[in-house]
Amino acid sequence: MLSLLAATGAEPIQWAELGLRPYLFSIGSFQLRYYSLAYLGGILLGYWHLSRMVRAPGGPMAQRHVDDLFFYCTLGIILGGRLGYAAFYRPELFGSLELFALWTGGMSFHGGVLGVLAAIAFVSWRGQLHWLRVCDYIAVNVPFGMFFGRLANFVNGELYGRPTDVPWAMVFPSDPLGVGRHPSQLYQAGLEGLLLIVILVPLFWYTRARYRPGLLVGIFTVGVSLARFVNEFFRAPDAHLAYVVAESGLSRGQWLSLPMIAVGLAVIAYSLTRKTDDRPSARRTVV
Repeated sequence: MLSLLAATGAEPIQWAELGLRPYLFSIGSFQLRYYSLAYLGGILLGYWHLSRMVRAPGGPMAQRHVDDLFFYCTLGIILGGRLGYAAFYRPELFGSLELFALWTGGMSFHGGVLGVLAAIAFVSWRGQLHWLRVCDYIAVNVPFGMFFGRLANFVNGELYGRPTDVPWAMVFPSDPLGVGRHPSQLYQAGLEGLLLIVILVPLFWYTRARYRPGLLVGIFTVGVSLARFVNEFFRAPDAHLAYVVAESGLSRGQWLSLPMIAVGLAVIAYSLTRKTDDRPSARRTVV
């Protein structure tokens, strides 16, 4: 990649020449796609890390709750992401069997967030857990999946950026215009994924942020929403939603990010005005 960047000059990089393909292998009509592996890898890495987190002092839940969250949050991501995509971007999918055709693509980040929040609320209610503290622990692990997911978008050659003449501009085969574009999938992987990992994981392990209910999830919410807001200036809007940008100057994703930024700031303010909760949780004992 670096050699390609160095040799680009005035010509954009041809994505097709990078040797990428959207699947790891295929057997007949079956393909093991990197997008599926990205979801699986992010969820499994998050599960492993969350299992370590709850064994550290001050954990608000036991391993059995982690197991429940693993199942229900996965459902929340898939169902919330798909239903959110239909609600926010393609309402015509409601009433059509295409709504259930997940393999055709189309998942909403904001819908996935709502699905995960619903899953956390259910597990917390059933286990009588501190909902906001559970959100803190989940929030630390979400960027793993976002990082892998955006890399998979790049490998698929989809969700590319707006036309540009920067030295690292890329021409994607699915682009009908065939012009150099921002590889915005990599920008998103860096800001929404890697940067938040670098911020949230050390905050959990090396500070007392975990003892302030709402602080970690508030930082995550503001961080990921700001990253999404910035990245949308480089990402090409969906063709059927280009009118939103033309009419308002902001994309649908940016409008959805603004209330999330406000909510995140409110949660941070709430957290910083409360006393730390460093009492050991009796519910961590596995029964």
